[in-house]
Amino acid sequence: MARRRIAPEYILAGLAVLTVITIVLFMTVGARGSWGFVLSFRGTKVLTMVLVAYAIGLSTVMFQTVMQNRILTPSIMGFDSLYVLIQTGTVFLFGGLAAATVHPYIKFSVELGAMLVFSGLLCLWMFSGRHRSLHLMVLVGIVIGTLFRSMSNFMVRIIDPNEFARIQDSLFASFNSLNTDLLTVSMVIIGLATVVAWRIGHTFDVLSLGRETAINLGVPYKRTVLIILLLVTLLVSVSTALVGPVTFFGLLVANLGYLMIGTSKHRYVLPATIMLGVICLLGGQLILERVFNFTTAISVIIEFAGGLVFIILILRGAAR
Repeated sequence: MARRRIAPEYILAGLAVLTVITIVLFMTVGARGSWGFVLSFRGTKVLTMVLVAYAIGLSTVMFQTVMQNRILTPSIMGFDSLYVLIQTGTVFLFGGLAAATVHPYIKFSVELGAMLVFSGLLCLWMFSGRHRSLHLMVLVGIVIGTLFRSMSNFMVRIIDPNEFARIQDSLFASFNSLNTDLLTVSMVIIGLATVVAWRIGHTFDVLSLGRETAINLGVPYKRTVLIILLLVTLLVSVSTALVGPVTFFGLLVANLGYLMIGTSKHRYVLPATIMLGVICLLGGQLILERVFNFTTAISVIIEFAGGLVFIILILRGAAR
């Protein structure tokens, strides 16, 4: 007798309860001193992690939808490499002190502008002239990302090690030293991106069926894919500016979302992915702080687990 699957609505309800429990535990476990200070300090961290989980989860699912591939993430396009190049290039050109003292809004604007220009040029090349495959655009992004990493490594070998040490922590994702100055502008950008994504959300399930099917069903394919790619760039830029590059986190939570829900319908997969992201970030940070006493970084654990998921997905695809 076939085993009956749990309805997606019940799974989402369970994830919502678990998300609330995780937030409450993160806010209260080990709290000492003034509750006003504790709630304010931890509340800021919770808000930042929720924004990051939301941005990464939404951008990854949308990217995988237009690519029709669940082993790809927006990071593969070279955004993380561009972020590292910007950080390293700033130290190389202006010195570590200037990089450390630059205003957060200026830094954020430069990073966001550079990623949007990079993404815009790729999209312009993609949709200009004859039809080109989205996978070809990804390959171009991978090659350019490799170039960015090579340039960063070259500058690292030239600059003073003491200068580079000033920004070394910013080259890796950190959920301990969060940039709270950017919370307001990040919430505004994520909110606007959410509104646009909600307006075109009815096309997501159709896009996952393929280009020809989407066009035949009346979806303005080029415009919709262009909007989605720009939204992905915005969301990735915001999450990267807040905590640094996280390569495999989106891959991890998105595939967990698909696995738990058991369907490709985006009205179930998107909230499941976002809630799983919140649970993983807050739960992992809570365990890291209270069990391991900060002896390791959660980004290392995330990248390790995400890398394992990536290898498993490739092996499963090869076996098929």
